[in-house]
Amino acid sequence: MGADSVWHWIIVIAIVLLLFGRGKVSDLMGDVAHGIKGFKKAMSDEEDDKPSPPNLETGAIDPNAGAQKDERPGTPHD
Repeated sequence: MGADSVWHWIIVIAIVLLLFGRGKVSDLMGDVAHGIKGFKKAMSDEEDDKPSPPNLETGAIDPNAGAQKDERPGTPHD
């Protein structure tokens, strides 16, 4: 009896149902489904929280963002 045999899987499912009962198996599957839905929701919320890249067409980038000011004492400031 190989792992690919239909009879193998029928016997395994019958034993699982006998041990746990139909109610516990369906509750377990429902809990797994809720966990997967929660995981997907958390992943989509995380993607929404990421900042979007600046749009070059609207001029959202500050051209002076990388410029450094001369902070030495005694030098004139702009």
